[in-house]
Amino acid sequence: MDAQYGDSTRSVRAVASEHLPGSPVAPQPVTASTFHLSADESTPLDTYGRSSNPTWRQLESALAELEGAAQALAFGSGMAAITAVLRVLAKPGTTLVVPADGYYQVRQYATEYLGPQGVTVITAPATRMCEASADADVVLAESPANPGLDVVDLYRLATECRRRGATLVVDNTTATPLGQQPLSLGADVVVASATKALSGHSDLIAGYVAGSHPELMAAVARERLLSGAILGPLEAWLVLRSLGTAGLRFERQCQNAAALAVMLHSHPAVRSVRYPGLAGDPAHEVARAQMRRFGGLLAVELADAAAVDNLIRRSALLVAATSFGGIHTSADRRARWGDEVSEGFVRISAGIEDTDDLIRDIEQALG
Repeated sequence: MDAQYGDSTRSVRAVASEHLPGSPVAPQPVTASTFHLSADESTPLDTYGRSSNPTWRQLESALAELEGAAQALAFGSGMAAITAVLRVLAKPGTTLVVPADGYYQVRQYATEYLGPQGVTVITAPATRMCEASADADVVLAESPANPGLDVVDLYRLATECRRRGATLVVDNTTATPLGQQPLSLGADVVVASATKALSGHSDLIAGYVAGSHPELMAAVARERLLSGAILGPLEAWLVLRSLGTAGLRFERQCQNAAALAVMLHSHPAVRSVRYPGLAGDPAHEVARAQMRRFGGLLAVELADAAAVDNLIRRSALLVAATSFGGIHTSADRRARWGDEVSEGFVRISAGIEDTDDLIRDIEQALG
C-alpha cells in the first residue's frame, strides 16, 4: 500500500472489493460452514469453515495491509490470538518474558498454563523489558502497556532479540496499526485484539496475528485449525465493515485523548495523568520516535475509588465499562480487576464525541 496515503485512505483501500463492473462495492459475507467438494477428490480452496472461508481471507488481507505484513490470521478473540502464538513458540524448556504491567490475563495464562508445562516465565514492566529479556527465547511486549501506558523501545528490544536469536512478539492492541507498525521496527510477529479500536463499536470480539515469516505463520495457522479458536464469518465481516472507518474514528479518539490529557494534567482533582502524547510524559520521547499517533487511552489517578465513582456519576458522556476503543468515551477503575494500581486509578478510553463537548463534560464532572 502506498506509504503516502493517510490513515482513512489506507483503511478504505484495505477493505475495497475488486473493481469489476456489476460487482458489489461493499465486501460481502460468506456464512457457509461447508463448501462443495470436487468430484475428483482434489482439495478446493474452501472445504470446511473451520479451515478457511472467503470472509476470513478478505479480513486477513485488510489486516495484513494495515500492519505491513505478508499475512494475517483472524482469531475468535485477542486472547485466542496471543495464546495460539505462545503455544507455538513457548515450548517446554524455553524462557518466556511477558509484561508485568500489560493485560493481566496474559500473565495468568503464562503462569497458570505455560509454567506448569515447563516454560520458565519472567514478568517485566515495559521500562525493563530489554534488560529482562537477556536470556529469553520468546519475548512478548505490549506497547503502550495497558493500563499504565508505559512504552517499550521496540527497535532496541527487536535489535537485542535478533542478536540473541529470540523471537519478539508485540501486542499492538492499544496503538493499532494506525498508531504504530511493530513489524517495521523489527518485531517477528504482531498480535492484537480487533475488539477494540479497529472494530470500534463495542459489539463484537475478535483478534488477529500478523507477520511475514512463512514458517511461523503456517505453524500459527495449524494451531488455529487444531484448537478451533476461530472467528465466525459473520463477525469477520463485521470487523471488515468497521475497518473502513477506522482511520476516521481513531483520528478523533487520538484527538480527544490528547485534549483530555492536557486538561486533566492541570486539573486540581487529578493526582496524575499518563498519556504518551504529552510532552512531559516519561514515555513521550520513545513514543514519539516509534508511534505515528499516540492512541485513545489515558491513565488517570484520582484520590480514591469514590472520586472515580463520582466522576462517572456526574458525567453525561462517560460510560462505565471495561474494554476500550469504542465510539463512546468510557471509564474503567482497573483496581476492581486486580491490576496493581491505586484504588483511584481510572483508565479513560476516548470516544468520538465532539472534543469541546467531552472536555466540558469531564471538567464539570471532576468538580
